[in-house]
Amino acid sequence: MAIPGSSEASPQPPTKPSLPLSSSSSSTPSPLLEVETAKCDSCGFTEDCTPTYILRIRERFHGRWICGLCIEAVKDEILRSNRLITTEEALNRHISVCEEFRSMKPGSQKTSSEHPILAMGRLLRRSLDSPRAPRSNEEAESAATPKALVRSGSCFSSFSN
Repeated sequence: MAIPGSSEASPQPPTKPSLPLSSSSSSTPSPLLEVETAKCDSCGFTEDCTPTYILRIRERFHGRWICGLCIEAVKDEILRSNRLITTEEALNRHISVCEEFRSMKPGSQKTSSEHPILAMGRLLRRSLDSPRAPRSNEEAESAATPKALVRSGSCFSSFSN
């Protein structure tokens, strides 16, 4: 049945108003988090972080910003030390290791200033791309012919009178 003054097409259901993306109860949408790019003072890796996080890391590491990987390396340096060392001393040791790593002259065509993270990625890709060790002939034959399922007995206890 057509309604006067409207087209013969079926009426569309009313649309629901979209809900704000924020979880707050106010009607104004929350502002997006501000993100800054920070460069690690140790390895040179850059990360996108909030200014609050950057400030917290700088406070913790004496004004230096270091990435999450280097933070873990500094923690490890503290734990591996034979004597009690400060965070600043562990950070200085880690920075010197990174500088030493970057100054090494590798035998390959890679540059001496290669980032430690890139080197680790290259090693991982190389290990994943390398062919697996060939199986012995017996292992290959046993893998090709599946074994039949062998039952040792019933899983129910026997009933006897």
